[in-house]
Amino acid sequence: MALIQRNPKTVFPPYSNYAHSVEVPAGSRLLFISGLNGFEQDGKTMPSGFEEQATLIWSHLEAILTDADMTTSNLVSLRFYLADAAYDPANVAVLKQRLGDHQAARTVICASLLEPGWLVEVEAIAAQ
Repeated sequence: MALIQRNPKTVFPPYSNYAHSVEVPAGSRLLFISGLNGFEQDGKTMPSGFEEQATLIWSHLEAILTDADMTTSNLVSLRFYLADAAYDPANVAVLKQRLGDHQAARTVICASLLEPGWLVEVEAIAAQ
C-alpha cells in the first residue's frame, strides 16, 4: 500500500517527520491506537524523565503495530500531548530516531495530563 503525503506548495513547509496530510487508499486496513503513556509493563511504574517515557511509549507503539502486522512506516497520523512545551525538542529527537524519513500527519498539544507523573501521551493511526 502506498501512502500519499500531501504538502501543497501554497502551505508552509512541513517540519521533520511531518506531512500536512496523508492519503490512505481505499480498501486499506486502519488501526486506531489509543493514547499511550509511559507505564512499564506492570501498569504501575513509569520512568520519571521525559526521554525515558517517550522511548517506552514508542516501544509500546511498535509492539501494538507488530501485533497488527504493521510497522512505523504504516503510521499516518500522530497526536502528541506534552505536559510542557519545553519537552518539544526532546519529543522531536525521539520522533526522528523512531521514524527515520517517514512522514505522518502530526499534532502536538500542550496540556495537563491525567496523572501528575505523565510527561507525554501519544495517540496514533496506522494504515495498511
